[in-house]
Amino acid sequence: MAKFYITTAIDYVNAPPHIGHAYEKIIADVLARWHRLKGENVFYLTGVDENAQKNEQAAKAAGIPTKEFVDKNSKYFEDLCKNLNLSNDGFIKTTEKRHVKPVQDIFKKLFDKGDVYKGNYEGLYCDGCEAYMTEKELVDGKCPEHNKEPEWIKQESYFFKLSKYEKQILKLLKSKNFVVPEDKKNEMVSRIEQDGLRDLCVTRYKAEWGIEVPFDKDHKIYVWIDALSNYITGLGYPDGKEFKKFWPADVHLVGKGINWFHSVIWPGILMAAEIELPKTILVHSYLTVDGKKISKSLGTAVDPSETIEEFGVDPVRYFLIKNLPLFVDGDFSTEKLGESLNNELANDLGNLLSRTLTLVEKQFKGKVKGKVDKDLEKKLDLKKIEKYFDKYELHMALEEIWKFVRNANKYVNENKPWEKQDENVLYNLLESLRVISILLEPFIPSTCEKINKQLGVPKGDLKEVKFGLVKTYKVSKGEILFRKK
Repeated sequence: MAKFYITTAIDYVNAPPHIGHAYEKIIADVLARWHRLKGENVFYLTGVDENAQKNEQAAKAAGIPTKEFVDKNSKYFEDLCKNLNLSNDGFIKTTEKRHVKPVQDIFKKLFDKGDVYKGNYEGLYCDGCEAYMTEKELVDGKCPEHNKEPEWIKQESYFFKLSKYEKQILKLLKSKNFVVPEDKKNEMVSRIEQDGLRDLCVTRYKAEWGIEVPFDKDHKIYVWIDALSNYITGLGYPDGKEFKKFWPADVHLVGKGINWFHSVIWPGILMAAEIELPKTILVHSYLTVDGKKISKSLGTAVDPSETIEEFGVDPVRYFLIKNLPLFVDGDFSTEKLGESLNNELANDLGNLLSRTLTLVEKQFKGKVKGKVDKDLEKKLDLKKIEKYFDKYELHMALEEIWKFVRNANKYVNENKPWEKQDENVLYNLLESLRVISILLEPFIPSTCEKINKQLGVPKGDLKEVKFGLVKTYKVSKGEILFRKK
């Protein structure tokens, strides 16, 4: 059986999650659920970075011990996974024993090999990125990601010989589909070709929080070897059965701001540690809120759990995928979300189910059978949907499914089963709803569960996306799928 391993970036817990965190996790969930529909063995990992320096700084600013602070904030991210109805198989925290020991072992392995060495670092450092920067990377003297001037730091440090792997990394980047989309790959290639690769500072001197270098108590292991290793420790590296079964990752899903870390630094660490490389780094764009960057100070840090409480989880999932393509920055607004809920989910899908089941119960006491209407079935293009998924164009896949929802509504209006009492028309509408519920399951899973229950059918898979599989329907109309706002 084919396997599929997908990860999200792990989140800093210096603040509660915002809608951008939800967006990335939903994308990963849609892909994980789609691959399960294909009959593949799937593992979906998400989690939090509890060791980051910015967590320590935020805890100090709040006057709370760091451990207490990260425990409290990590809980928000775990709750978010439940609130989003994610199907994640694992959740990793970088303070867990299963993570700490392997990270120390990898660090020691690289040191023993000569790929990590002790030296002194002097340069510009951005707290927000937890990264050292060159003058060239700054815009008007500030980090472009955080719009903040980096500080000058001089300290003893251990370095990773990233420069040693420059040719191999460049070759990897130029290979097909290692970084998707193409423009994000080109950015990485161009940066290396212009500036080359420098060795990387991989420890923090005299830091209070983080994973200790196993042979030097004055140093804590820095974000690169620590945080990035979650993708293997979350599977039980080095000996866990999940690691042996699912590694290498099929997709590392990351935001464009951390592309360099995943496309360049992470492969370098894996090459040095002699661990197999991931297959694809899938780089998504950013959300804005009402045209502005997501920011607490600007008042644009939308709380996803509050939004779910107001609109429901599936309308939020649907809107984020349908209206915000992966590779283009997109704008989130609750007004547009409300329109999407009313016009598409409630009117198109909710009404289709409601009026079909009402007629089946009224005219045939809830029980119908019939013959397949090939013309209606042909309006569903599964191959097209699969192609969109293969290209990570999830919004287009969803639009293609929605075309069929609209065609099914058109079929009702043209055939007027409320006038003709046509059992065959109703049978084909029920078959339409059954295949729609299979195809929409990755996007709006709890809604599809409700549809299946009312149709009296079990959850299906892609092999069952064809008409005529259910010979007789015995339906039971339940509550409406979506309440309008």
